Parts: sequence; structure tokens; C-alpha cells
Amino acid sequence: MSEITFANLADKTGEMLGTSSWHEITQDAVNEFAHCTGDNQWIHIDVERAKKESPFGGPVAHGYLTLSLVAFLAMEIGAVPGGTAAALNYGLDKVRFLAPVPVGAKVRLHAKLMSFERKDNGQYLMKTENTMEMEGADKPVLLAESLAILVPGPDAKT
Repeated sequence: MSEITFANLADKTGEMLGTSSWHEITQDAVNEFAHCTGDNQWIHIDVERAKKESPFGGPVAHGYLTLSLVAFLAMEIGAVPGGTAAALNYGLDKVRFLAPVPVGAKVRLHAKLMSFERKDNGQYLMKTENTMEMEGADKPVLLAESLAILVPGPDAKT
């Protein structure tokens, strides 16, 4: 895909913005997420109990941990125009957690541009369709439409 800019991004509506590299879900990351959010449910952080009692055969990532990776992996893809001074989360639509993500699994993001429009204040509203894939799985583990406000910097091609 050619360089994306504020000036040409609307023309790419309906196109794939890219696919991220694989990202491993570690137990440390799950534990840190549990600590930060207070979601200390045993299926996430008690490895031995999860191996014995969980229907998943071991600990799984929080759904919201998987969802939170969308912004990180989108930045890796380069799914925002060059010269962006700030990319701000604005909201989510149609979030679906389709399958659990076991600790140790690798996930990656596929991002597709749904819309891109300039607002009256000179900022832009970008909507992307995000599909999180797990290595070796037949179906996605997460689907979410994300909305971001993009603030062009002084060097942005608008």
C-alpha cells in the first residue's frame, strides 16, 4: 500500500490498511492487566487452577486485554496518516469476543478502513474494521469497529 496521508486516506475507504506481526500473549502480560484493571478472576491468573478446572485447559487472556491490543497493533501497521500529532480513541462499535485466547497464543491484527472524514475543527474521524486472528485458529478471536480522532501535526499532508 502506498503512503497514507490525511489527503489521500478517504480514497482508501474499503481497503485493507495492513496486517500486524504476531504478538504473543504472555502470562506476565495477563497478570499485569489483571493488576491494572482489578479483574483477578482465576481463569486468567491462577495457572494451576486454570489447568485443572478451566474449560479452556489453562489460563486465558482477558477479552479486554485482547481488545486493548487493537490500538497498539494498529500503530505497528502504520494505520494512521504520516504527520499525525495525536491519535485519540473515540469509541468502539460492534465488539465481539469470538473465542478465548489462551496464554502463550499468538495474535495479529487485520485492519480495514471503513471511513475517514474531516470534521469542522480540522480533526479527522477514522473508523476501522479490526479482526484479531489467533495463530492456528480457524476463525477470528475478536471483531471490533474502532473510531479514532486524528489530529494532524504541522507536517501532515492535508
